[in-house]
Amino acid sequence: MRQYSADLTPPWKKSQPAPEVAAEPGLVVEEPGTGFCGAVIRCEAGTVTLEDRFGKHRVFPLEPRGFLLEGRVVTLVRPSSSAPVRPSRTASGSVAVPGARARVARAGRIYVEGRHDAELVEKVWGDDLRVEGVVVEYLGGVDDLPSIVAEFAPGPDARLGVLVDHLVPGSKEWRIAESVTSEHALVVGHPYIDIWEAVKPSSLGIAAWPRVPHGQDWKTGVCRALGWPSENTGAVWQAILKRVTSYKDLEPELLGRVEELIDFVTG
Repeated sequence: MRQYSADLTPPWKKSQPAPEVAAEPGLVVEEPGTGFCGAVIRCEAGTVTLEDRFGKHRVFPLEPRGFLLEGRVVTLVRPSSSAPVRPSRTASGSVAVPGARARVARAGRIYVEGRHDAELVEKVWGDDLRVEGVVVEYLGGVDDLPSIVAEFAPGPDARLGVLVDHLVPGSKEWRIAESVTSEHALVVGHPYIDIWEAVKPSSLGIAAWPRVPHGQDWKTGVCRALGWPSENTGAVWQAILKRVTSYKDLEPELLGRVEELIDFVTG
């Protein structure tokens, strides 16, 4: 006599086993029931804790086929190590994604005024920007902003974010920024005359940034006041940049504006 299985479910309706993936620190997954997407920060017996990009935590059970990884259904399992897992952080303070590939570049862009500005943004936010697929462009001067916005033609699927130096009410930079009226373009800025000032003096071993008389080149005046070589401000900047290791070395007025631009372009 032939033996038949008691399970009469047609093969094409049976759930296929999902691959098992270790809940390693920094692994980014989505819980499909709630849509919550975040990085693993802790995995304990029967549960996993995720943290989203805004720092919000959620705890979920380790159930079969319970998560999405890059759009595929997976079963998260506890890593071989019994100790709770902790994620590493990028220079911006975000949860690092080990082995993450750069996302295909979005149509949206972020422009920053000045080469030094671009280098600083890359050093602190570079990992985040590559994961999000955001390209940073160099803006030679704020005077070119209206023509750049017109040529870029920002839209719902191609947002434009711009970071401007010394954006204070009544300044030339302020008036130019006010001329940008597209709802798909966002111009923000920090109050510092130069991006150098956005680096905390304590990170450089100085008490404060010196005051430079009006009409004098700011970088040259700073170098002379601090006894730095004023004939090569580019080399001085590279020395400053080396002392910046994370967001903790930067002033909040800059941190908030860059995060605002990233959220706007990726939103």
